[in-house]
This record gives sequence, C-alpha cells and structure tokens, in this order.
Amino acid sequence: MRVAVIGAAGRMGKVLIEAVDGTEGLDLGAAVVEPDSSLIGADAGEMSSIGKTGVKMAGTLEDVKDDFDLLIDFTFPDLTLENAEFCKANGKMLVIGTTGMSDAEKAQLALVAESTPIMFAPNMSVGVNVMLNLLRTAAATLGDDYDVEIIEAHHRHKKDAPSGTALRMGEVVADALGRDLKECAVYGREGFTGERTRKEIGFETIRAGDVVGDHTVLFATEGERIEITHKASSRMTFAKGAMRASLWLADKPSGLYDMQDVLSLK
Repeated sequence: MRVAVIGAAGRMGKVLIEAVDGTEGLDLGAAVVEPDSSLIGADAGEMSSIGKTGVKMAGTLEDVKDDFDLLIDFTFPDLTLENAEFCKANGKMLVIGTTGMSDAEKAQLALVAESTPIMFAPNMSVGVNVMLNLLRTAAATLGDDYDVEIIEAHHRHKKDAPSGTALRMGEVVADALGRDLKECAVYGREGFTGERTRKEIGFETIRAGDVVGDHTVLFATEGERIEITHKASSRMTFAKGAMRASLWLADKPSGLYDMQDVLSLK
C-alpha cells in the first residue's frame, strides 16, 4: 500500500518516513511539506536519513493525489480537517495522530469518516493504549474512594495542553467512574483553592526540553496510592503504531476507528 506523509520535514514526519520504509506491506508514495518550503523537490528519504527513495517532496496533496492510497497526518486540527476533506473527495484512507481537536472538530471528522476509512487516535503507542485498559479497570475497581490526578510532560515545542493523551486518559477514568470529564476536570491549581472535592479529576502539565511524552495517572486515598505511568523515549513508538494502524485500515469500510479497534482492545 502506498503511503503519503504530510509534514514530512518535521520531527514526527521524518520518523514516519523512516517507519514506512521499514514496514513490510507499506511503500512511501508521497511526502508533503508546506507550499512555500525550500525543500520541495528534495528527496524525502535523504531528509529522514534513510537514503534516496526517489520520492520528491511536494507542496500540496493535489500535486501527489495519484501517488498514494493512505495519508498519515500528525499536523494541526485545522489542517487535518482540510486533509480529511481532500481524502474524502479523492478516495483516500487516513490515519490521524493530530492532537488538540475540539469537540466540534471531532464531530466534523466523524462526518467525513462516513465516506472514507479514518483511524484517529491522540496517541498511537501500543503501550499507551494498553494503559487505557488498565486505567479503566483500576478506576472501576477503586471507585470514588480514590482521588485521581493526571500528570503529563512533553517537549517545549508542544502547542496544546493538556495533551490529547492525558485528556483521553481522563475520559476513560471519568467514564469508568460514571462522571462527565467536562464537569469534573480541574486544569491546574493556584491560590486559595479550598479543599479538593471528591469527584474532581486534576490535570498537571509540564513543558520542558525534549521530553517526548510522559503520562502518570495517580489514584490516591488515605494510606496508599497507585501510580500507572507510561514514558515514551522515542517518537518511533508513535510511528510504529501508525504503521500498524495503516496496515489494519487497508481493508476496512468507511468509518471512524481508533487504536483500541486496531489492537482489538474493545
């Protein structure tokens, strides 16, 4: 299957190109950068240090619409939605790792998925998705007697906070506890806040250096605490998940899927 990578000159884009090159059943069909980039025409493989591939950087999806079957997108919400509409119009599959989408944007994406297969997940790490299942079990078992706090850390360049992964963890825990995350989430604390309420789920965000991605969910009560942690040391863990999702999506009908579907964890 021919794969296109958008944002090909970025940190994640380069890793995705490397991952496509190393995955049996996938071939790099196209690599797309910004329309005004000086890298247009450069060999995509040389940009990612895997050697020449013969695939030249393009400035738009339209320029390479006949060169790929599936697009991998780890960009930004507004651009991802534009790309989703393009894929719908041109019969392309789509694997999305973009974070920071609003509820309205997710709803728009779901509408597009009625016409083309889309796999959308805020985190494609296999380990993180296993952790989501652990969190569901822990929260349902521990119940309301345990306070829940979610701590996440990422590199200084990350633009959204809390991370999409942290929010998904919060959603899973809230659902298991019979709560609505929109009503019980507390995003940071400052000043005289009063005592913590029993129902709230707290989020703490760290942005520093080159941290790839750390997430800890803390369950604490009188006398004990449980911490479930995932730490990513390389972007390749996300890229490998995207490759697995791409292969899985190849024979699926139109619809909106996530990594829990890919990994048969539902």
